[in-house]
Amino acid sequence: MKRKLFALALALLLVLSLAACGGSKSEEFAAEAPSAAADMAYPVETEMAEEYLGFDSGSTASGGGATYPAGQKLIRTAQMNLETTTFEEAVQGLTDLTEQMGGYFQSSSVGKRSNGRWAEYTVRIPAEKYQTFLDQAGELCHETWRDAQQEDISERYYDTQGRLKTLQIKLERLQALLAKAENMEDIITIESAISETEQMIDELSGTLRHYDGQVDYATVSISLQEVYKLSDVEEVPDSFMSRLGKAFTGGWSNFTDAIENFAVALAYGWMWVLVLAVLAVAVIRVLRKRRRAKKAEEKPEKPC
Repeated sequence: MKRKLFALALALLLVLSLAACGGSKSEEFAAEAPSAAADMAYPVETEMAEEYLGFDSGSTASGGGATYPAGQKLIRTAQMNLETTTFEEAVQGLTDLTEQMGGYFQSSSVGKRSNGRWAEYTVRIPAEKYQTFLDQAGELCHETWRDAQQEDISERYYDTQGRLKTLQIKLERLQALLAKAENMEDIITIESAISETEQMIDELSGTLRHYDGQVDYATVSISLQEVYKLSDVEEVPDSFMSRLGKAFTGGWSNFTDAIENFAVALAYGWMWVLVLAVLAVAVIRVLRKRRRAKKAEEKPEKPC
């Protein structure tokens, strides 16, 4: 019993020494531990190891406040709908603008429909040039819709960063303990704790790299459509007469557009129109012949 109490006291002294020295390897083990320390039973579970070493892997760096020394971490995203009557020039213009801003195409799709060509782009732009890119892309083509958003991940980012730092310090101290351990059971237990800590460090490091990529480069999704006539996106007039005039103008424009669309549809389906016309003529002729035959049968015979 006395030996266990003595070992526990030595363990407490060792923990206090580690906490006071702030991770300095030259001072952590300046005092030589008595041979009884080798008989200490290291905890097997990760939670017990953290408690034994005086660390908490879930500690945060933000401290519950809203002030971040390194600034806010914002993920910026935007979606744009663009129209153009000169498709090749618009595509080349967007490509040149992306390169000029130091960005790159994450994905690109180009296709053709019956009403014109189209393109879908996902562009990554440096965060500091994000707004400039949106404005210039809107001037390069005819912009019909835009949706810009930003997500503040500062708390998650600095919390992950703080946990990573804590685990790195914990790893250094575990490695120092491993160098001093003499008992095989202690060595195996410490190596297991080191393996778990290294795995957690790798996961948190990967999370931070992912956050950095999302923060440093904004994501812009662009939908480009080739049209023969640009959409009307004029501002709503204020006065009644202006509104009435715009309504008449808009009504006439919609009517002419509908006529044009109908004519284009007929041009695409002219074969079906021709077939239907031929069938209609054939049906009319058959009906006329039957009507004539019926009248001939119903006509009374002349008396002799």
